[in-house]
Amino acid sequence: MHSPRILASSWGKLHVEGLGVVKDLKAWPGGAREWDWSDTGTSHSPGIQFADVEELLDHGATVVVLSQGMEERLEVPDETVEALESRGVEVHVAPTPEAIALYNDLTGTAPVGGLFHSTC
Repeated sequence: MHSPRILASSWGKLHVEGLGVVKDLKAWPGGAREWDWSDTGTSHSPGIQFADVEELLDHGATVVVLSQGMEERLEVPDETVEALESRGVEVHVAPTPEAIALYNDLTGTAPVGGLFHSTC
């Protein structure tokens, strides 16, 4: 199963293969859905928590790309990265445009999942 590619992005919009247009995205091998920050109480600070990425691992992701937003305002705590790495997950953290490019490159070669924030 490949992870759905992000076909286009702009401020506040991500166009995702097989899903359509969403503001924020959770993607994994074989699927994707809109990322609702209220599910886990996510906010720009402290940022992405392990609870935000568990769904990706549950769907088989062994590589995870975490976006920091277009202006790098979404934090990614060291604890989140360390928790993933301790489970043998390869982790990449980058501003959203770079995160999308990396994620799309990985969709053909690895069981990749990602969290993408399309604004700040």
